[in-house]
Amino acid sequence: MLTEPRTPRLAILIDAENTSARIAPGLFQEIAKIGEASVRRIYGDFSRTNLKPWTDILAAHAIMPHQNFAYTTGKNASDIALVIDAMDLLHSGRLDGFCLVSSDSDFTRLAARIREQGLDVYGFGEQKTPESFVRACRRFVYTENLLPIAHCSERSAALPKLALKPLSAAAKVLRMAIMQLDDKDGWVHLAQVGARLLTLASDFDPRSYGRSKLIDLVEATGSFEVQRKDAGEVQIRLKPATAVPVARNAQPPLKAVSK
Repeated sequence: MLTEPRTPRLAILIDAENTSARIAPGLFQEIAKIGEASVRRIYGDFSRTNLKPWTDILAAHAIMPHQNFAYTTGKNASDIALVIDAMDLLHSGRLDGFCLVSSDSDFTRLAARIREQGLDVYGFGEQKTPESFVRACRRFVYTENLLPIAHCSERSAALPKLALKPLSAAAKVLRMAIMQLDDKDGWVHLAQVGARLLTLASDFDPRSYGRSKLIDLVEATGSFEVQRKDAGEVQIRLKPATAVPVARNAQPPLKAVSK
């Protein structure tokens, strides 16, 4: 009898002071695509009024709060507590991966250390997150993409609107992925392209380009051919060059001079 593979067990560690509570529903929906949120912890000084939005929804998402009073200004006790717990959980051997929810670059070394141990790290933070932290994660999701569409017009300063990336940037990364996977006839499976994209750019996400699905983004760029099979399989390849560009400053050919 065949048994289904076990769902990866994940530890969700949230930096409350650098994350808006409004992304909570979308956050856990996104994490459900990756694995099981076995450990759910959030860190901050919940005696402060600015964290009340988190305290109001902790029970709804079964998140365990870890209170850390700010005894001294300029020192972040919550960050230290999060790192200590992360290392304890890492060495417990009970988990398959971590979800670090923060826009703080201070967690770059933590993400790198966890990956050195052979576990996956998924980062969640705002688009302003420093590239060092983004690249340290196996995959990074911008939290602006997790806000419900119905609330897009109500985005506050705490969760600014995502600046959409140009389609030309998506085409460049897609082209690179296809070239790495290209076989003799140029066609590659869309699923393989999606997996390679995460290797090339951990923050690659069709939603960052205004598209909900990868296939929609591929077609929107206009740079690729799409082939759909009967079984629902999708293959793509680069469009062949249709013409040779002519230099703008090229001089017209000289006419023969009759004698």
